[in-house]
Amino acid sequence: MPIIAAPVTTPPDPGTSPDAGGGIVIPDYGRATVTYYDPTGKEWPLTTPSLGWKTLADGVSGLGAVPYELTTDAHPRGGARLRHVQAQPRTIVWPLRVYGSTHTEFVGRWRQLAAAFTRTLRPGPDGLPTPGLLEIARPDGSRRRIEVFYQDGFEGLGNNTTGRIVDVAVLSLWCEDPYWADALAVSIHRETGTPVDYLNPYPSVSSSQVLGATTVVNPGDVDVWPVWTITGPATSITFTREDTGDAFTLDMQATSHGALLAGQTVTISTDPPRVRSGTGENLVAGLNWPEAVLWSVPPGETPVVFQLNGAEAGSAVDLTFYPRYETA
Repeated sequence: MPIIAAPVTTPPDPGTSPDAGGGIVIPDYGRATVTYYDPTGKEWPLTTPSLGWKTLADGVSGLGAVPYELTTDAHPRGGARLRHVQAQPRTIVWPLRVYGSTHTEFVGRWRQLAAAFTRTLRPGPDGLPTPGLLEIARPDGSRRRIEVFYQDGFEGLGNNTTGRIVDVAVLSLWCEDPYWADALAVSIHRETGTPVDYLNPYPSVSSSQVLGATTVVNPGDVDVWPVWTITGPATSITFTREDTGDAFTLDMQATSHGALLAGQTVTISTDPPRVRSGTGENLVAGLNWPEAVLWSVPPGETPVVFQLNGAEAGSAVDLTFYPRYETA
Protein backbone atom coordinates (compact mmCIF):
# COMPACT_ATOMS: atom_id res chain seq x y z
CA MET A 1 0.00 0.00 0.00
CA PRO A 2 1.36 3.49 -0.81
CA ILE A 3 2.44 5.46 2.26
CA ILE A 4 1.85 9.19 2.16
CA ALA A 5 4.23 11.08 4.41
CA ALA A 6 2.95 14.55 5.24
CA PRO A 7 4.37 17.01 7.73
CA VAL A 8 2.01 17.84 10.56
CA THR A 9 1.10 21.51 10.42
CA THR A 10 -1.74 23.68 11.55
CA PRO A 11 -4.74 22.99 9.31
CA PRO A 12 -4.90 25.51 6.45
CA ASP A 13 -7.31 28.39 6.54
CA PRO A 14 -9.94 27.49 3.89
CA GLY A 15 -10.14 31.09 2.86
CA THR A 16 -6.49 31.17 1.80
CA SER A 17 -6.16 27.58 0.57
CA PRO A 18 -5.47 27.23 -3.17
CA ASP A 19 -8.31 24.71 -3.22
CA ALA A 20 -10.79 27.01 -1.49
CA GLY A 21 -12.85 27.32 -4.65
CA GLY A 22 -13.35 23.56 -4.82
CA GLY A 23 -11.59 20.95 -6.91
CA ILE A 24 -8.07 19.60 -7.12
CA VAL A 25 -5.52 19.11 -9.85
CA ILE A 26 -4.98 15.37 -10.31
CA PRO A 27 -1.70 14.53 -12.08
CA ASP A 28 -2.38 13.50 -15.70
CA TYR A 29 -6.12 14.27 -15.32
CA GLY A 30 -6.36 18.01 -14.66
CA ARG A 31 -8.68 19.92 -12.35
CA ALA A 32 -11.63 18.03 -10.97
CA THR A 33 -14.25 18.19 -8.24
CA VAL A 34 -14.70 14.86 -6.46
CA THR A 35 -17.68 13.63 -4.45
CA TYR A 36 -18.31 10.35 -2.67
CA TYR A 37 -21.88 9.10 -2.16
CA ASP A 38 -22.25 6.49 0.58
CA PRO A 39 -24.78 3.61 0.32
CA THR A 40 -27.47 5.74 1.99
CA GLY A 41 -27.07 8.40 -0.70
CA LYS A 42 -25.40 10.93 1.59
CA GLU A 43 -22.99 13.25 -0.22
CA TRP A 44 -19.37 13.62 0.96
CA PRO A 45 -17.41 16.24 -1.01
CA LEU A 46 -13.73 15.23 -1.09
CA THR A 47 -12.28 18.44 -2.54
CA THR A 48 -13.75 21.07 -0.20
CA PRO A 49 -11.10 21.81 2.48
CA SER A 50 -13.49 23.89 4.60
CA LEU A 51 -15.26 20.65 5.62
CA GLY A 52 -12.17 19.48 7.51
CA TRP A 53 -10.69 17.05 5.01
CA LYS A 54 -9.13 17.20 1.57
CA THR A 55 -7.76 14.88 -1.09
CA LEU A 56 -3.98 14.67 -1.45
CA ALA A 57 -3.94 14.69 -5.23
CA ASP A 58 -0.36 13.46 -5.67
CA GLY A 59 -1.27 10.13 -4.07
CA VAL A 60 -4.34 9.36 -6.18
CA SER A 61 -4.03 6.34 -8.49
CA GLY A 62 -6.20 3.80 -10.26
CA LEU A 63 -8.08 6.24 -12.50
CA GLY A 64 -6.51 5.15 -15.78
CA ALA A 65 -7.37 2.45 -18.29
CA VAL A 66 -9.01 -0.74 -17.07
CA PRO A 67 -6.66 -3.61 -16.13
CA TYR A 68 -7.06 -6.65 -18.39
CA GLU A 69 -6.10 -10.30 -18.16
CA LEU A 70 -5.04 -11.88 -21.46
CA THR A 71 -5.49 -15.60 -22.08
CA THR A 72 -3.16 -16.93 -24.76
CA ASP A 73 -2.30 -20.18 -26.51
CA ALA A 74 1.25 -21.03 -27.50
CA HIS A 75 1.79 -20.92 -31.26
CA PRO A 76 3.69 -23.91 -32.71
CA ARG A 77 5.93 -21.62 -34.76
CA GLY A 78 6.74 -19.40 -31.80
CA GLY A 79 4.96 -16.67 -29.94
CA ALA A 80 1.33 -16.99 -28.87
CA ARG A 81 -2.21 -16.31 -30.04
CA LEU A 82 -4.58 -14.17 -28.02
CA ARG A 83 -7.64 -16.26 -27.16
CA HIS A 84 -9.56 -14.19 -24.62
CA VAL A 85 -9.51 -10.76 -22.97
CA GLN A 86 -11.10 -10.29 -19.55
CA ALA A 87 -11.49 -6.92 -17.81
CA GLN A 88 -10.39 -7.14 -14.18
CA PRO A 89 -11.67 -5.30 -11.09
CA ARG A 90 -9.76 -2.12 -10.39
CA THR A 91 -8.47 -0.67 -7.12
CA ILE A 92 -8.46 3.09 -6.63
CA VAL A 93 -6.05 4.57 -4.08
CA TRP A 94 -7.43 7.76 -2.56
CA PRO A 95 -5.48 9.62 0.18
CA LEU A 96 -7.49 11.90 2.47
CA ARG A 97 -6.00 14.39 4.92
CA VAL A 98 -8.39 14.92 7.82
CA TYR A 99 -7.94 17.74 10.34
CA GLY A 100 -9.68 19.78 13.00
CA SER A 101 -8.98 22.79 15.19
CA THR A 102 -9.31 20.55 18.28
CA HIS A 103 -8.77 16.87 18.95
CA THR A 104 -12.50 16.36 19.49
CA GLU A 105 -13.35 17.99 16.16
CA PHE A 106 -10.70 15.96 14.34
CA VAL A 107 -11.84 12.64 15.85
CA GLY A 108 -15.47 13.37 15.00
CA ARG A 109 -14.63 13.97 11.34
CA TRP A 110 -12.34 10.93 11.20
CA ARG A 111 -15.07 8.66 12.59
CA GLN A 112 -17.75 10.03 10.26
CA LEU A 113 -15.63 9.46 7.15
CA ALA A 114 -14.57 5.99 8.26
CA ALA A 115 -18.21 5.00 8.78
CA ALA A 116 -19.24 6.45 5.41
CA PHE A 117 -16.72 4.30 3.52
CA THR A 118 -16.92 1.08 5.56
CA ARG A 119 -20.72 1.18 5.24
CA THR A 120 -20.20 -0.27 1.74
CA LEU A 121 -19.36 -3.61 3.40
CA ARG A 122 -22.60 -3.85 5.39
CA PRO A 123 -25.56 -5.91 4.09
CA GLY A 124 -28.17 -3.87 2.24
CA PRO A 125 -31.92 -4.53 1.87
CA ASP A 126 -31.20 -7.55 -0.36
CA GLY A 127 -28.67 -8.99 2.09
CA LEU A 128 -25.69 -8.05 -0.09
CA PRO A 129 -23.19 -5.21 0.46
CA THR A 130 -24.21 -1.96 -1.24
CA PRO A 131 -21.46 0.00 -3.03
CA GLY A 132 -20.84 3.70 -2.73
CA LEU A 133 -20.28 6.00 -5.70
CA LEU A 134 -17.14 7.97 -6.45
CA GLU A 135 -17.89 10.83 -8.86
CA ILE A 136 -15.38 13.01 -10.68
CA ALA A 137 -16.71 16.20 -12.25
CA ARG A 138 -14.80 18.27 -14.80
CA PRO A 139 -14.93 22.02 -15.44
CA ASP A 140 -16.80 21.35 -18.73
CA GLY A 141 -19.73 19.92 -16.74
CA SER A 142 -19.08 16.25 -17.55
CA ARG A 143 -19.29 13.76 -14.68
CA ARG A 144 -18.17 10.14 -14.48
CA ARG A 145 -18.94 7.71 -11.68
CA ILE A 146 -17.75 4.35 -10.47
CA GLU A 147 -19.13 2.02 -7.79
CA VAL A 148 -16.66 1.41 -4.95
CA PHE A 149 -16.29 -0.83 -1.91
CA TYR A 150 -13.96 0.05 0.95
CA GLN A 151 -11.03 -2.35 1.12
CA ASP A 152 -8.59 -0.85 3.62
CA GLY A 153 -6.57 2.24 4.51
CA PHE A 154 -8.45 4.04 7.28
CA GLU A 155 -5.67 3.40 9.82
CA GLY A 156 -3.86 6.73 9.66
CA LEU A 157 -0.09 7.16 9.43
CA GLY A 158 0.44 5.84 12.94
CA ASN A 159 3.37 7.98 14.05
CA ASN A 160 3.84 10.26 17.04
CA THR A 161 3.09 13.41 15.05
CA THR A 162 -0.38 12.36 13.87
CA GLY A 163 -3.69 11.50 15.43
CA ARG A 164 -4.12 14.59 17.58
CA ILE A 165 -5.60 17.19 15.22
CA VAL A 166 -4.55 15.81 11.83
CA ASP A 167 -3.94 12.45 10.13
CA VAL A 168 -3.93 10.89 6.66
CA ALA A 169 -6.00 7.91 5.52
CA VAL A 170 -4.81 6.20 2.33
CA LEU A 171 -7.97 4.45 1.12
CA SER A 172 -8.03 1.45 -1.17
CA LEU A 173 -11.41 1.34 -2.95
CA TRP A 174 -12.24 -1.88 -4.80
CA CYS A 175 -14.43 -1.69 -7.94
CA GLU A 176 -16.11 -4.90 -9.12
CA ASP A 177 -17.05 -3.14 -12.39
CA PRO A 178 -13.83 -1.42 -13.51
CA TYR A 179 -15.51 0.94 -16.01
CA TRP A 180 -16.55 4.52 -15.28
CA ALA A 181 -20.15 5.44 -16.14
CA ASP A 182 -21.55 8.76 -17.24
CA ALA A 183 -23.70 10.43 -14.59
CA LEU A 184 -26.27 11.31 -17.27
CA ALA A 185 -28.25 8.62 -19.09
CA VAL A 186 -28.75 8.42 -22.84
CA SER A 187 -32.45 7.91 -23.61
CA ILE A 188 -34.32 7.16 -26.82
CA HIS A 189 -38.12 7.42 -26.99
CA ARG A 190 -40.37 6.06 -29.73
CA GLU A 191 -44.14 6.38 -29.62
CA THR A 192 -47.01 5.29 -31.84
CA GLY A 193 -49.01 8.15 -33.28
CA THR A 194 -52.77 8.35 -33.62
CA PRO A 195 -53.97 6.02 -36.43
CA VAL A 196 -55.50 7.76 -39.44
CA ASP A 197 -58.11 6.71 -41.96
CA TYR A 198 -56.39 5.17 -44.97
CA LEU A 199 -58.48 7.20 -47.47
CA ASN A 200 -59.17 10.39 -45.49
CA PRO A 201 -58.15 12.98 -46.55
CA TYR A 202 -55.89 11.10 -49.00
CA PRO A 203 -54.35 7.60 -49.18
CA SER A 204 -51.93 7.14 -46.27
CA VAL A 205 -50.42 4.39 -44.11
CA SER A 206 -50.38 4.25 -40.29
CA SER A 207 -48.55 1.23 -38.89
CA SER A 208 -49.82 -0.43 -35.71
CA GLN A 209 -46.89 -2.82 -35.70
CA VAL A 210 -43.46 -1.24 -36.14
CA LEU A 211 -42.30 1.87 -34.29
CA GLY A 212 -39.52 1.97 -36.82
CA ALA A 213 -35.84 1.59 -37.41
CA THR A 214 -33.53 3.90 -35.55
CA THR A 215 -29.82 4.36 -34.88
CA VAL A 216 -28.62 4.14 -31.30
CA VAL A 217 -25.44 6.12 -30.62
CA ASN A 218 -23.22 4.98 -27.74
CA PRO A 219 -20.65 7.73 -27.07
CA GLY A 220 -18.71 5.59 -24.58
CA ASP A 221 -15.63 3.38 -24.92
CA VAL A 222 -17.21 -0.03 -24.29
CA ASP A 223 -20.47 -1.94 -24.67
CA VAL A 224 -23.47 -0.96 -22.57
CA TRP A 225 -26.41 -3.14 -21.53
CA PRO A 226 -29.57 -1.05 -21.88
CA VAL A 227 -32.84 -1.00 -19.99
CA TRP A 228 -36.06 -1.02 -22.02
CA THR A 229 -39.40 0.32 -20.81
CA ILE A 230 -42.51 -0.49 -22.83
CA THR A 231 -45.79 1.36 -22.40
CA GLY A 232 -49.00 -0.31 -23.59
CA PRO A 233 -51.17 -1.09 -25.34
CA ALA A 234 -49.10 -4.01 -26.67
CA THR A 235 -49.38 -7.79 -26.92
CA SER A 236 -45.78 -8.63 -27.82
CA ILE A 237 -42.55 -6.70 -28.27
CA THR A 238 -39.54 -7.56 -30.43
CA PHE A 239 -36.17 -5.78 -30.34
CA THR A 240 -33.66 -6.48 -33.13
CA ARG A 241 -30.05 -5.39 -33.50
CA GLU A 242 -29.77 -5.29 -37.27
CA ASP A 243 -25.97 -5.42 -37.64
CA THR A 244 -25.76 -8.81 -35.90
CA GLY A 245 -29.33 -10.12 -36.25
CA ASP A 246 -29.54 -10.64 -32.47
CA ALA A 247 -33.10 -10.25 -31.20
CA PHE A 248 -35.45 -11.03 -28.36
CA THR A 249 -39.23 -11.03 -28.02
CA LEU A 250 -41.41 -10.55 -24.96
CA ASP A 251 -44.81 -12.17 -25.48
CA MET A 252 -47.07 -10.58 -22.88
CA GLN A 253 -49.84 -13.09 -23.56
CA ALA A 254 -47.48 -15.90 -22.50
CA THR A 255 -47.22 -14.36 -19.04
CA SER A 256 -49.58 -14.26 -16.08
CA HIS A 257 -50.01 -10.53 -16.70
CA GLY A 258 -51.55 -10.77 -20.14
CA ALA A 259 -51.47 -8.04 -22.77
CA LEU A 260 -50.32 -4.58 -21.74
CA LEU A 261 -53.25 -2.19 -21.53
CA ALA A 262 -53.06 1.55 -22.17
CA GLY A 263 -50.71 3.17 -19.65
CA GLN A 264 -49.36 -0.11 -18.25
CA THR A 265 -45.60 -0.63 -18.39
CA VAL A 266 -43.03 -3.42 -18.39
CA THR A 267 -39.27 -2.97 -17.91
CA ILE A 268 -36.62 -5.26 -19.41
CA SER A 269 -33.09 -5.18 -17.96
CA THR A 270 -30.47 -6.83 -20.18
CA ASP A 271 -27.76 -7.21 -17.49
CA PRO A 272 -28.73 -8.95 -15.33
CA PRO A 273 -31.65 -10.41 -17.33
CA ARG A 274 -34.82 -9.23 -15.62
CA VAL A 275 -38.40 -8.45 -16.71
CA ARG A 276 -40.77 -6.66 -14.35
CA SER A 277 -44.23 -5.20 -14.79
CA GLY A 278 -45.05 -1.77 -13.42
CA THR A 279 -46.46 -3.48 -10.34
CA GLY A 280 -43.38 -5.66 -9.79
CA GLU A 281 -44.53 -8.94 -11.36
CA ASN A 282 -41.75 -11.21 -12.63
CA LEU A 283 -42.44 -11.70 -16.36
CA VAL A 284 -39.10 -13.17 -17.47
CA ALA A 285 -40.88 -16.36 -18.60
CA GLY A 286 -42.45 -14.32 -21.40
CA LEU A 287 -39.11 -14.02 -23.23
CA ASN A 288 -38.62 -16.34 -26.19
CA TRP A 289 -36.04 -18.60 -24.55
CA PRO A 290 -33.70 -20.14 -25.69
CA GLU A 291 -33.58 -18.03 -28.86
CA ALA A 292 -33.66 -14.72 -26.99
CA VAL A 293 -30.41 -12.73 -27.05
CA LEU A 294 -30.50 -9.74 -24.71
CA TRP A 295 -27.98 -7.84 -26.77
CA SER A 296 -25.65 -5.02 -25.81
CA VAL A 297 -24.99 -1.72 -27.59
CA PRO A 298 -21.33 -1.31 -28.70
CA PRO A 299 -19.52 2.03 -29.00
CA GLY A 300 -20.55 4.09 -32.00
CA GLU A 301 -23.71 3.75 -34.10
CA THR A 302 -25.92 0.65 -33.98
CA PRO A 303 -29.02 0.12 -36.18
CA VAL A 304 -31.99 -1.29 -34.25
CA VAL A 305 -35.68 -1.95 -34.83
CA PHE A 306 -38.49 -1.80 -32.25
CA GLN A 307 -41.66 -3.72 -33.07
CA LEU A 308 -44.85 -3.75 -30.98
CA ASN A 309 -47.76 -5.98 -31.89
CA GLY A 310 -51.14 -4.70 -30.77
CA ALA A 311 -49.86 -1.13 -30.60
CA GLU A 312 -52.24 1.80 -30.53
CA ALA A 313 -51.95 5.53 -29.91
CA GLY A 314 -49.78 6.01 -26.81
CA SER A 315 -47.82 2.76 -27.19
CA ALA A 316 -44.16 3.58 -26.64
CA VAL A 317 -40.65 2.19 -26.18
CA ASP A 318 -37.93 3.89 -24.12
CA LEU A 319 -34.31 2.73 -24.25
CA THR A 320 -31.97 3.97 -21.49
CA PHE A 321 -28.28 3.40 -20.78
CA TYR A 322 -25.31 5.09 -19.13
CA PRO A 323 -22.24 5.31 -21.41
CA ARG A 324 -19.19 3.58 -19.93
CA TYR A 325 -15.56 4.65 -20.20
CA GLU A 326 -12.06 3.28 -19.70
CA THR A 327 -10.82 6.23 -17.65
CA ALA A 328 -12.06 8.90 -15.28
